[in-house]
Amino acid sequence: MFWLFQLKANFSFLGLGKSKDVTCETVRNAAAKGIKQAISSKAKNVAVSIESESINDVDLAQAISEGLILGGYKFAGYHKEKKSDFIATNSATILAENKSQVKEFQRGLKIGEIVAECENLARDLVNAPSNKITPEYCANYAKKMATEVGLKCTILDPQKEGMECLWAVAKGSRNLPKVVVLKYLPSSKKDFTAIIGKGVTFDSGGISIKPSSKMWEMKTDMAGAAAVIEAMRAISKLKINQNIIAIIPLVENMPDGGASRPGDVVGSLDGTTVEIISTDAEGRMILADAITYAKNLGAKKIFDCATLTGGCITALGDVASGLVGNDQNLIDEFKESAEKTGQKVWQMPLFPEYKEYLKSNVADLKNCMDKGMASVSVGATFLHRFVGDIPWIHLDIAGTAYLSKSYEPYSDGATGTPLRTIVEWLRTI
Repeated sequence: MFWLFQLKANFSFLGLGKSKDVTCETVRNAAAKGIKQAISSKAKNVAVSIESESINDVDLAQAISEGLILGGYKFAGYHKEKKSDFIATNSATILAENKSQVKEFQRGLKIGEIVAECENLARDLVNAPSNKITPEYCANYAKKMATEVGLKCTILDPQKEGMECLWAVAKGSRNLPKVVVLKYLPSSKKDFTAIIGKGVTFDSGGISIKPSSKMWEMKTDMAGAAAVIEAMRAISKLKINQNIIAIIPLVENMPDGGASRPGDVVGSLDGTTVEIISTDAEGRMILADAITYAKNLGAKKIFDCATLTGGCITALGDVASGLVGNDQNLIDEFKESAEKTGQKVWQMPLFPEYKEYLKSNVADLKNCMDKGMASVSVGATFLHRFVGDIPWIHLDIAGTAYLSKSYEPYSDGATGTPLRTIVEWLRTI
């Protein structure tokens, strides 16, 4: 199967394989490749002609729209003089075969436009430096976004809320922590799904300080928060008929004289005590209090995403995110949505034996092991302690949130993962 892509007065043919084997991911990636060619040739306008016997017209148009917008992304940066080598393409026209196709294409294009533009906004947040993207900045950004799209936004002081685990991470920084609560409640039903994103705006490792090599990349440790904030924008714009509450814990993990130390024992919002083995296992600490807050509000399902463990990068590289949960039906739903969006996930185990790894002699549990064995599953096991029996899934995006090299539909840098999958999952459950 070929895709005709017109650039100025030129034509580009992109091979997609056999028509029956073409997927949304194939189309999305081809659109991204095509728009990059258009930008490279300085084409202001492009036209796309494609057909598929394996994808319905709405999904086809959505995938095209997403690919064009994601593939055309470039982070503006903070240059004194704006670079002139990047020429954006102003418009793209999708050619329909007949009038009956137009309505379906329009619907799919609109969905794809909303989702991809929100994902690009999340990428902007992650690509930006930590001196700009502080906890306070993120909280104000979320509040402004909520006003724009009609969400209810509350910004909490975690100390006043009794979030001791979160405060243990944040107290070494002069940038005070925040917890953002965004509510989208279109239904009169009381049931709601909670979505939680880890927001460590910079992670030095605290007293358990990280090696200096590539520490600058720790500005990306709030990728989960960025994805959740912008997912809520997309959810509101798409008018998804689900009650959804987002909880975004925002901290900076720094090693000053007031910082937590390895060996400290701290409390948490649900009363569980935690022995800190490493101050660099901070993400699970802030998520624990966010999960408890979601439970206290009455969440019926909980999803969290986080750049949680280096072990996930070791296991899955930058190709897939690690998926863990306590409800196989929920896991399977999310996996199906991820397959459609092309944001690959791989299920990791939550064996009960991992609980033994976190036993402490001085507290209810440790925040991590002395050794790094099974870190994805052990990190999730820590979170599971706070989740309890509520249906829950956890996504470790440590390897997929930020790329050192480009591959379709992304350039190098932030990906916005897993925004598209969150939105697709919530649209379909």
